[in-house]
Amino acid sequence: MSESQMHLAAFVTAGPGRPGGWRYPASVPGWLSADYYQNIARTLEDGRFDLAFFPDIVSVPDRFGSSTDSQLRNGALGSLRLDPLHVLSSMGAVTRHLGLAATVSTTYAQPFTVARSFASLDHLTAGRAAWNVVTSFQESEAKNFNRDEQFPRERRYARADEFLEVAAKLWDSWDDDALVLDTVEPLFADPAKVHAIEHKGEWFTVQGPLNVPRSPQGYPVIIQAGASAKGKDFAARWSDVIFCSHASLESAQDFYREIKERAAVHGRDPNQVKILPSIAPVVGATTVEAQQKFEQLFDLVPPLGGLSTLAYHLDVDLSTFPLDERLPDVEVPGVEGHYREVREITEREGLTLRELGKQYGGRVEGGFIGTAHEVADGLQEWFSEGACDGFMVQAPYQPGGFEDFTRQVVPELQKRGLFRTEYEGATLRENLGLERSAVGEWSNRIPKSASNVE
Repeated sequence: MSESQMHLAAFVTAGPGRPGGWRYPASVPGWLSADYYQNIARTLEDGRFDLAFFPDIVSVPDRFGSSTDSQLRNGALGSLRLDPLHVLSSMGAVTRHLGLAATVSTTYAQPFTVARSFASLDHLTAGRAAWNVVTSFQESEAKNFNRDEQFPRERRYARADEFLEVAAKLWDSWDDDALVLDTVEPLFADPAKVHAIEHKGEWFTVQGPLNVPRSPQGYPVIIQAGASAKGKDFAARWSDVIFCSHASLESAQDFYREIKERAAVHGRDPNQVKILPSIAPVVGATTVEAQQKFEQLFDLVPPLGGLSTLAYHLDVDLSTFPLDERLPDVEVPGVEGHYREVREITEREGLTLRELGKQYGGRVEGGFIGTAHEVADGLQEWFSEGACDGFMVQAPYQPGGFEDFTRQVVPELQKRGLFRTEYEGATLRENLGLERSAVGEWSNRIPKSASNVE
């Protein structure tokens, strides 16, 4: 795909997703069925999407009022969430081109397990695996992994840096031609081309080598969504794809410029970092129909469901503030990008906290509501005005939201020459316009603080 064409990823939840979307009459409640996700995968591949992206949470959030009630009652963010790696395996079995991205936290996993999982997925899907790297920040998650409280933000990123370093060493522990399969000699794998890594760092001691050969992409595609200063630096250093969220074209443009500049500071080609802001388009046959659909979806959003999700993202108990007053200035331990987004919306529209909860639960990032032509106009503006390299498409309800987009908006983008009509490459990296990862490629990205201590 040329740089004049955008990339498209789908933000798919292995559960009910948005707090109002699961209530929409056209929503299909098949969240515990492999067929449900396989049908979404086929829809996305028919639409020539680059990849399907699965977020993950390893707890039922209890940040709102120190209770899981608002999450479970409203079918919000983490009320139900299957393990995304298993979901991706089922989707990979019925597709041949669609990239498959799963979220795994560096805060609770171990590098060897994660490196092996994604190398295995990359082999089994012929080079379509992607890893969304996150650092967990909720105490409800920490308490599921033998901790009373979460690591401080700076320590989370220090652990993540070393985690990525170890994963890369493990993926590099097999040379590309180490697997020989000579039945006559015999020589299954050349011992001279499989290497122990002998890593001893602050967080991890790992001998290696990995027991999976080097995979088709070298490394899986790395996705990250850091929005704080530390997070943006981490993303610019490690990520192939950056997922973000913006309340306006202007804020998206500022973020785009900053990340590309940070990538260059780390010695990377900025074109090798793809930035995909989140959108949740609502598409109709007419403008009026699309607006009516949006209003129906919006009416189904319970304010406390949206606030519960926002409380999780900010890591702030929003139940302590008056619902009929504006969100005050608060210190945010969680996702700073979401806080800046909701502050912008609050100030621009004068929303009370109750109204903000409903807005957050039913938000349409970028305001993409209308006919396929109108939505494509908005996407073209963001893409051509230097705000993104493509989009992370959320469905206001599943699976119909993805069907509407692929069957109506994608053909409009293709007609304008803004999106592929066929897949160009054999692997996800190739379809994203990214180079295959060479052995040792990440060595110059490792912060000195993350290198071996012995």
